[in-house]
Amino acid sequence: MRPGQPVPPNEDTDLLFLDNLPDPVVASMEVRDRWFASAAVSPDGKAFFLLDLQRWLVGSTVRVAFLGGDTSLHRDIEDATRQITDASNITLDFGFDNATGQFRTWSTSDTEYRADIRVAFDQSGFSSLIGRDAITSFIGTPDGAFGGRPHQRSLNLGGFPIQRPDNWKGVVRHEFLHAVAFLHEHQHPSGGCEFQFRWEDDAGYAPTLDANGRYITDTAGRRPGIYTYLAGAPNHWSRAKVDHNLRPRDAAGALLGDFDQDSVMLYRFPALFYRENPNPCAPTGNGVDLSDGDVEGLLEAYPFDEGEAKRLSARRNGVVETLSGVKDLPAELGAGVKNLTVPH
Repeated sequence: MRPGQPVPPNEDTDLLFLDNLPDPVVASMEVRDRWFASAAVSPDGKAFFLLDLQRWLVGSTVRVAFLGGDTSLHRDIEDATRQITDASNITLDFGFDNATGQFRTWSTSDTEYRADIRVAFDQSGFSSLIGRDAITSFIGTPDGAFGGRPHQRSLNLGGFPIQRPDNWKGVVRHEFLHAVAFLHEHQHPSGGCEFQFRWEDDAGYAPTLDANGRYITDTAGRRPGIYTYLAGAPNHWSRAKVDHNLRPRDAAGALLGDFDQDSVMLYRFPALFYRENPNPCAPTGNGVDLSDGDVEGLLEAYPFDEGEAKRLSARRNGVVETLSGVKDLPAELGAGVKNLTVPH
């Protein structure tokens, strides 16, 4: 299902910061995805959707903790996530202590999980691991800042304690939707965005940088394509990283609904990203509030209906049983399969 930041950049003045997980984290996620794609089949023989496997269990309580920031900021973040929990059968527990007036915290020296979602503010940009990757120990490297171990960040809201973006509530909802297993809407396999984006430079484009190190239109009016644009500041992405973050995901990788232009998971890209403007892949939502489609996706992934919740649990158990029976399963992937059934 639909299941970084959705800031509306101005081509002339604003830099576009995209969700940016460290390369070792992405590499370990891709290894897991490829193996699940080849091995994960449901009892009825149909391919099981991977990010459905990465959902938290329906009706579960997912613990959240903070590294840095003050109580006022923590409370605002909790308040912003209520659009998510009000629309779904999942609880985000921020661990507020009435006696101390403080929310739950975690530390980079932790050896046991203080929380399932570990929020930090000290890395650049905004990003989050996807669903239960946050508690999957082989995601990332042991010495990395980001990863699925108890001492690692799983969600980052860079700079929030100093200055929040104007649409900070939308940023929080965007990242926490990642944290409950949603993907970017522009990567929806039936959205058609791959054919709407300008991947390559205009013919004859002369690489031209502005004062911020961003590639811009050259003196002849020729525009950089997405690959060139994102190779500049502030992202400095390779073509492979652009493909991972912008190209459509395989339909076998997620529960799918209709492409949703209103979704808070759909980026607001500069106009030069699109072949034409207005564009069917450009967002029509306000970038702050969940869309009707986002709510629909939450209800499908975390239904209140008891019968539907049992059906999803039974399907998950069937897949986990299939995965657990695979011979010569690598140890780290075996731990990941076990993690799918561990309640948190």
